[in-house]
Amino acid sequence: MPKTAARDFQEIISNPVDAFAEGMRYFRGEGLMNDTLRQLAKDLDAHGIDYCVIGAVALNQHGYLRFTSDIDLLMTKEGLAKFTSELIGRGYRPGFPGATKKFRATTENVQIEIITSGEYPGDGKPKPVVFPNPAEVTVVINGIKTISLVKLVELKLASGLSGTDRLKDLADVQELIKALNLNASLAGQIDEFVREEYLRLHAGVIEAG
Repeated sequence: MPKTAARDFQEIISNPVDAFAEGMRYFRGEGLMNDTLRQLAKDLDAHGIDYCVIGAVALNQHGYLRFTSDIDLLMTKEGLAKFTSELIGRGYRPGFPGATKKFRATTENVQIEIITSGEYPGDGKPKPVVFPNPAEVTVVINGIKTISLVKLVELKLASGLSGTDRLKDLADVQELIKALNLNASLAGQIDEFVREEYLRLHAGVIEAG
């Protein structure tokens, strides 16, 4: 697939017409976001850095199409340290002075945010659901290491239940249920902390028909 001619991603998404066109390219597997994602995956693999995509990119990987303006990655703390020491200045830069987890692809200016294993979703406070080691929850989809569907659902639910500004994560789970025709039995594969909420959302989808 030919690489998209270099443009500034932030400039593109600041214009509604250009942002819509970029979104359509993204859903076709093209555009600056996909170019950046593929190059990022290639660079991480070349440097032996374990990762998996999470967030909206993972939603798309699993089949629920939602446009996004950044790439969220899960890494270990060691992986983040290696990314910082080996790739900053080599295609990537801090998102702002002093940034330790927010970066940008130097050429395309796509934002990259890194979450590390051991952090808690949503409000960041301790809870039974925690961001795991990426090596333990990774599936490869179209050449990109992606968080497993079950763990994605679990983390989204934990985030939406505990973060008052993260209700969209609950909506994402409901849209996954619709898009992938997920059944109620998936509740048995996720932590009991979020099980009841999954069943509630699932019942809402079934009731709506």
